[in-house]
Amino acid sequence: MKNKKLLGNILLILTAVIWGTAFVAQRAGMDKIEPLTFNASRMALGAVAVGLVAFLGWIKEKRTGAGRTEEEQKQYNKNTVIGGVLCGCCLAGASILQQIGLVYTTAGKAGFITALYILIVPVIGFIFLKRKNTWIVWAAVLIGLVGMFLLCISEEFRLSKGDALICGCAFVFSFHIITCDHFVKKGNPVRMSAIQFATATVISTAAAFIAEQPSMDKIISAAVPILYCGLVSGGVGYTLQIVAQKFTDPTVASLLMSMESVFAVIAGVLLLHESMSVREIIGCVVMFVAIILVQIPLPKRKNT
Repeated sequence: MKNKKLLGNILLILTAVIWGTAFVAQRAGMDKIEPLTFNASRMALGAVAVGLVAFLGWIKEKRTGAGRTEEEQKQYNKNTVIGGVLCGCCLAGASILQQIGLVYTTAGKAGFITALYILIVPVIGFIFLKRKNTWIVWAAVLIGLVGMFLLCISEEFRLSKGDALICGCAFVFSFHIITCDHFVKKGNPVRMSAIQFATATVISTAAAFIAEQPSMDKIISAAVPILYCGLVSGGVGYTLQIVAQKFTDPTVASLLMSMESVFAVIAGVLLLHESMSVREIIGCVVMFVAIILVQIPLPKRKNT
């Protein structure tokens, strides 16, 4: 069991590296293509890649057998489909907000704002699932808000358009994590990932045709960022997330995945030559302290 938890944690750290560097690809892609078209293209690639893996797994399961009764298999398949569709809706909403937001802000800032989901997850759990939080969680949320203020609020006391969109993305990603955690233990994680990408592709494509004018020429011009985000960040990253969450606690998963913010800043500096003001750097540090703080378990009280 410990080995499985370790494997899950390693996979989540790898996921964070992939997602952090993907912010650079997403930002670079905006120089050549509209955000919704970019998002639809990357989701379609992810759907094809993960769909192939899921199909091969299904063939293997057919040959070897799943070890479930007919009724258990029906419920298992039902949970896989429902979970995949719900995760796909969350993924589509979050990724669309993130992609549009990256047009107006830097990859580094986007990475840190997106990481707000680690503070939002316990709050949503408290409001909707009646999960109790310790005082340290609420302290971390308040500290995170201070960091958010320093990072995003201008001297005119205004939240920029790009930062606001990324904030919305963080909220939707929080629901994505909670939804994954609920269904991943009740269905097939790889098939669920394939279904979520197919769902996100349909939603993103519809949005692109409504709001933009997609063309193959535009897609080809941004081929490299799309390939990285679709196959590596999308197909590999989100599948690793779903598989890894099967072996680890959702709170720990949030902590490890939030490291993407650090990798996003590093990648933005090294590859895009981005920079931050002293105030923004302090905001990043304060937010990261809150991100770590929210995961510290308090010692249990001894019964006297």
